[in-house]
This record gives sequence, C-alpha cells and structure tokens, in this order.
Amino acid sequence: MYKNKTLLITGGTGSFGNAILKKFLDTDIREIRIFSRDEKKQDDMRKIYQNDKIKFYIGDVRDVSSIKNAMLNVDYIFHAAALKQVPSCEFFPLEAVKTNVLGTDNVLNVAIECQVKKIICLSTDKAAYPINAMGISKAMMEKVFIAKSKTVEADKTTICGTRYGNVCASRGSVIPLFVEQIKQGKPLTITNPNMTRFLMSLDEAVSLVEYAFEHGQSGDIMIQKSPACTIIDLAKALLELFHADNTIKIIGTRHGEKLYETLMTKEEYYVAEDKGDFYRIPADKRDLYYEKYFTKGDHNLSKEKEYNSNNTKRLSIEEIKEKLLALDYIQNEMVGW
Repeated sequence: MYKNKTLLITGGTGSFGNAILKKFLDTDIREIRIFSRDEKKQDDMRKIYQNDKIKFYIGDVRDVSSIKNAMLNVDYIFHAAALKQVPSCEFFPLEAVKTNVLGTDNVLNVAIECQVKKIICLSTDKAAYPINAMGISKAMMEKVFIAKSKTVEADKTTICGTRYGNVCASRGSVIPLFVEQIKQGKPLTITNPNMTRFLMSLDEAVSLVEYAFEHGQSGDIMIQKSPACTIIDLAKALLELFHADNTIKIIGTRHGEKLYETLMTKEEYYVAEDKGDFYRIPADKRDLYYEKYFTKGDHNLSKEKEYNSNNTKRLSIEEIKEKLLALDYIQNEMVGW
C-alpha cells in the first residue's frame, strides 16, 4: 500500500509526527515529508534520524503558498498541525481558528488541487460537545473536512478523520508535568481529583490513524475504544512507580477544562458502526434540500448514550501503572531514579 509512495505529515515535528515517522520508516515507502514552522525541531529530527527518506519543509498551514511547495507529488497526508493547548487557545481563540480551521481548509484545498489520494485529519475528544476554544476550533475542523469530502469524488481524493483522547506523555500533557514535579520534590498539582480522561499511547494513536487510512470512507470519523482513569489515580500510579512520597495539591479546574471528555456524542452514537476495537461515524450524506425532511424526522435520539471517559472502562491504579510502564518515556525517566 505504501510502496514507492510519498507521505506528508503536517505538524510533523510534534509527538504524533515523530511516532508516525518511526512507524513508516520501516516500510517500503519512498519519502516522508515533515511540514512544520519550527526549524529547531526539524533540525533536531534531522540529527536524530539521519535518513534520506525524510525531507523537511518549513511552512505554516496558514500560508497556502508554503503548503503548495510541500505537496507536489504527495500521495497521502496525515494532517496533525494544530494548536492543542486548551489554556492558550482560551486566551487566543482566533489563533486557534486560523490554524485549526482555516489552516485545515488550506491543506484540503491544496491537496484536492494536487490530487492527493487520501488525507487523514486528526481531531480530539474535546471536539465532542466542545466548551473551550480548542475544542470548538477542532469541532469546526471536523465540519470543514466532512463538508470538503462532499465536494470531491472519493476515488480521486478521500478525506476522513480520527478523534482520540489524551495521548500519554505527549508534549504539554499532564504526565510529563507530574514526572517533573516528582523529580523536583514538588507537590503534584491536581485540578480536580474526580476528573477523568481517556488514556491512549502514541502507538495506539498511530494504530487509529492506520486503521482510518485502510478502512475510512470519505467523510468518516474513526474512534478507537479507549480506557480512562481519574487524574488522582494517575498521580498515585506515577508516585508508586517512582517510589516517591510527594504531596498532592488540589489547585482547581483551569480555563476551559471539562470534568470528563466525550469521544462520541449521543447523536453520533445512533449512527455509529461498531468495528470491534473501533467505531466508525459516517458522514451525514443529506443535501441542502431540507423539505425532504420536514415532515418526518430521522431518529429518536433520547434513548442513545454518549461514549465518554466516565462510562468507558475505568483503569485501576495497577492497570494505570502497567500502561505507563509500556511507554518509552516513562522507562527513560525511571533510569537511574
């Protein structure tokens, strides 16, 4: 499937970009293009991998001309470029719109023009029932790629997406923060001990994208079934792994945070297809001729349930520790500790 093909990863210097790069370097793919704004991170990757398959492109999804430079003769795109930090997006919501919404539209327009065969857009659980600027911008990103998928024939360009929960130890996430606080002997700062979050490793995030790439139809959103835990149990699991006795400090909910996250809404649950380890949410294929639907509604949604971090499998502290120990990041941080 990937033999002699060219893959472009937008936002390719991030945690996901590095994970997908490691996965695909071992395939017979011809070329992997890393597209991002950060020349320092690109230079770091260049020194780490030292592989001729990797080509680096400086650019910004906000700038159409820079995207065009990177997209010539590209077969596939994994679109991961985004502003992802909830608090910063709360203070700069228009910046989130420029990158997450307008930037995605730019990527898709250029991809269709360049006849890219398949595009996977990465979204987040914060896009379902969004309450913060990051989630709202990602929800709009989903609407953009679903709408765009209807404008091009799938056999020319297939556009679909993935939605996933918290990726363990990704840059800016809570696990590296807790580890840093443990090593510095500081209290572990907990926003709300009852707050729950999905837990997903980078490998699982890559598997979801691969599944969407192989099975996704135009307009689909793919979701991987994931366990969750409370933030207090996550902190306790890390303290046990590092044999630490730091205190825990409750600091209160930050800007734009939810008590729990939703991966699939009630409305989506009704139409979703259960694919074993995954859910497929197909796009609504109806058109703008609303009079067809005036006299008869489609669904009774009141009986449906959403899929969230409160009603999924809840991990025990021992199960959290097992999941954490499988992470390279945790293993590296425990060396010599």
